[in-house]
Amino acid sequence: MPSSAARTRPTVPVDLPLTLRAYRRLSAAAMPLSTLLIHRRIRQGKEETGRINERRGLPGVARPRGPLIWIHGASVGEVLAAAELIGRLRAHNIRILLTSGTVTSAGIVAKRFPSDVLHQYVPFDAPRYVSRFLDFWQPSLALFIESDLWPNLIISASSRRIPMVVINGRMSPRSYPRWRRALGTISALLGRFELCLAQSQLDAERFSALGAENVVVTGNLKLDVAAPPSDPAKFAQLRAAIGGRPVIAAASTHPGEEELIAAVHARLASQIPGLLSVIVPRHPKRGEAVARDLAAAGFAVARRAGGELPSRETEIYVADTMGELGLVYRLAPVVFMGGSLVPHGGQNPIEAIKLGAATLHGPHVFNFAEVYEALDQAGGAALVSDADDLALRIARLLGNEAARARMVAAGTEVVTRLGGALERTLAALEPYLLQLRIERGAIDA
Repeated sequence: MPSSAARTRPTVPVDLPLTLRAYRRLSAAAMPLSTLLIHRRIRQGKEETGRINERRGLPGVARPRGPLIWIHGASVGEVLAAAELIGRLRAHNIRILLTSGTVTSAGIVAKRFPSDVLHQYVPFDAPRYVSRFLDFWQPSLALFIESDLWPNLIISASSRRIPMVVINGRMSPRSYPRWRRALGTISALLGRFELCLAQSQLDAERFSALGAENVVVTGNLKLDVAAPPSDPAKFAQLRAAIGGRPVIAAASTHPGEEELIAAVHARLASQIPGLLSVIVPRHPKRGEAVARDLAAAGFAVARRAGGELPSRETEIYVADTMGELGLVYRLAPVVFMGGSLVPHGGQNPIEAIKLGAATLHGPHVFNFAEVYEALDQAGGAALVSDADDLALRIARLLGNEAARARMVAAGTEVVTRLGGALERTLAALEPYLLQLRIERGAIDA
């Protein structure tokens, strides 16, 4: 059975600021338009047709008996950040409901998480949809990863007295000034969380300034995530297709970066015979367009999602499949982390480092600023300013195995030193987990 707190009859808060009261009214009034939104998102490949009702708060699977921890993350990065935490929570014999908002994150959950971790799409943030969701699932504890804060979801969970905690909390340089201009709104939301576990001291200061209470710095859970797996048969197949060719990779690239990587390849190909460049678009659905544009530019391209392997003639291999970065990182001794030569904020370098890749990145890494700063200072990663600089760095690293080994060793030391967020997070959550274990024991008895 759910906890007594989760079963408390919900009451609509009367102390909401005008902005949130207006938001609730508008989101309720807009519900009839949700069908149009859903159809549009289906056409864009952003929804699974067979799971649309989950967006309306209707369950796609049965609720398990007993206490239930609900964990919510926006997309792939947040979901993977919670992977090790979920594994440790499962050891307490407490079931997990994991929600996210993207098709790619749902695919990752299906591929990399145990079958007893229940995944649902988070409902659209309309009061009726949110109420359906919470009335059915009745979570005993809600953990929100980083800062994906939906007002109706938070207000409704709070009205049911569901304990809520921000974990791996991050307040980006983009979000913070925007929320500062709406301080009454964000403080009314953050003030409903019992605990806020922040990635860094700077994040903690920002959360506190925006109205969060009981803010604790626990570190970045992404530093404690295990290296991504790789299918041995697929690895052997791809390794055989590549043979002894030198390989470089550009991981999690964003629009505007693929052409830069292609320019790097063109510059290096005359210096490094047989060079193969692997491009992994951050969003796999972009793979077809990326491959088409590269082919139009005169490159010999193969595309993994099309079932192709690189041949001797292939210059650029577009690895546009889901959940295979572990395979790419094991193949490429030098990796450029995408989202950093364009102002996106950078992607997580930790997995590449854990799998022994010398890691390069552009200047736009504000999503992982502290991690990259520590890596760069220690020589565990290197900043490149543009495509020319990237080509120069790659050439040096490919030609100097000792330099690559030093970079990987330094990066590994930094990742190890900055780790420990998982244990600190579990320690902070222990009072909640103790209560759930008591409830679980009472039910089993």
